[in-house]
Amino acid sequence: MPELDFDEIVGMICREDPRFDRRAYQFTREGLDHAVKALRKRDSARAVRSLHVSGPELLDGLRAFAIEQFGPMAITVLHSWGIRKCADFGDIVFSLIEYSVFSKTDSDRREDFSEVFDFEDAFVKPFLPKQPRPVRWSQAVLESV
Repeated sequence: MPELDFDEIVGMICREDPRFDRRAYQFTREGLDHAVKALRKRDSARAVRSLHVSGPELLDGLRAFAIEQFGPMAITVLHSWGIRKCADFGDIVFSLIEYSVFSKTDSDRREDFSEVFDFEDAFVKPFLPKQPRPVRWSQAVLESV
């Protein structure tokens, strides 16, 4: 049997489980690469050996990658793909593991992706103003009337 390419595998997964848009799988694959590069940059010891990325490490990389790619629209883009919480990324990862696109260790579990962070905290709060906007004089006058 010929080896399937990534797009064919994602097509099969989406037919079996249509919860997530195809782009969510591509994003997760690219986000894993992003996470690996970031981990290797932070920890030179990890740069030399084969690198395994834990669920929380991958989620942190996916969070950073989403913000880098989409900025304040990150949560909107992820929601449009069906991703609303960390566990959704876990479902995507484990679907890719089932098709041998990603690999796992014996200690890796789907639960590793459960509620590692809140999407509002991760994707909305970084873009909110740090301080309330100062009230302009004309605004204060109108509000007092």
